[in-house]
Amino acid sequence: MRLLLVGVSHHYAPVELRERVAVALDGAADLAARLGDAVCLSTCNRTELYLAREDAAAGEAEAVAALVGLARLPEAELAPALYRLRDGAASLHLFRVAAGLDSMIPGEGEILGQVRAAFEAGAPGPLLDRLFRHALHVGKRVRSQTSIGESPSSVSAAAAALAQQVFGELAGRRILVIGAGKMSELTARNLVSRGATVAVVANRTLDRAETLAASVGGKALALEAVAGELTETDVVVSSTSAPGFTLTRADVAARLRARRGRPLFLIDLAVPRDLDPGIQSLEGCYLYDIDDLQAVVAASLAGRRREAVAAEQIVSDEAEEFRRWQASLEVVPAIASLRARAEQIRERELTKARGRLSKLSDTERNLVELITAQIVNKLLHDPTVRMKEAAAASDGVLYADAVRHLFALDEDDR
Repeated sequence: MRLLLVGVSHHYAPVELRERVAVALDGAADLAARLGDAVCLSTCNRTELYLAREDAAAGEAEAVAALVGLARLPEAELAPALYRLRDGAASLHLFRVAAGLDSMIPGEGEILGQVRAAFEAGAPGPLLDRLFRHALHVGKRVRSQTSIGESPSSVSAAAAALAQQVFGELAGRRILVIGAGKMSELTARNLVSRGATVAVVANRTLDRAETLAASVGGKALALEAVAGELTETDVVVSSTSAPGFTLTRADVAARLRARRGRPLFLIDLAVPRDLDPGIQSLEGCYLYDIDDLQAVVAASLAGRRREAVAAEQIVSDEAEEFRRWQASLEVVPAIASLRARAEQIRERELTKARGRLSKLSDTERNLVELITAQIVNKLLHDPTVRMKEAAAASDGVLYADAVRHLFALDEDDR
């Protein structure tokens, strides 16, 4: 059985092409079920099909056709962006993906959960089941034995980490979210994951504010009313396309007395900026804009790349272990046939001797059964070990063929 991978990723395809083959989890489940013995992993960075097939070429053609069908493009247009990997190269790739080493940001934390979800939604046979379970083990090991995922890897994560530095502890801190776009939402959710609470979501379009507020447990507010919320707010996250500032220096200064010295952390994710830069000069106010946060991310990524060296070694070792296991499968049929033939001979000879053994007690007959079974097992132990070792060294097929020839194991036995 061959392990196959055909995919499209950020390494070879722009987002305009990746989005054409992207599928939600239920779509990935349907596709895997249609293909059979398959798993579909689809994220913002990649869509990959993993298959186990006896005929590698036919399996690859099947996977390519499935991706072409998703893209609704001529195969010639999609083909330059496709990559095809088999066996050891395919398992190594998946292990790197699960470890976060194939991501745009090394060590990003979401991918391991996405691999798990794809596996659980897929239709894996024994080979793919073993592969994905091993990949999840690799991802966990990399995260526990390296620091690749600890430093902030995105603007939203950097904002949350800096807020925690300001307050020491975010539990119970109130967040005011200005704007209901994706960036505001991501930053707010990063803060919530560290213990903060989204109290208010303000937006020019109130229904969008209500949608986001409902998902994070806050209340919705009109954009014009945000200044009045500053007295009880600890963190402001702003990302809108509104003309002018959503908060001015005067807006914030007017609420400082009522805040009684409590720090105010402000995150400006908008370009052009939403928050008046003059806010930074106010006592107890900590204002970071998009450039400040990207500088933090750049510094943290340098640390992640150093940790990636250790992670790559872990992945390489685990991939070699999986390769040895997969290679051993080549000789399993021959080993099974050899053991079946030996057991067949043992039982035949015992049957012939049954008349002479009839005078023995049940205990003595059981002892004869046990001794003959032990003889067979001991005789076959070393050949079995040697065949598995040879399989790991790439010449297991030769050993398997020699065993079939020497012991006359025909195709039916195989």
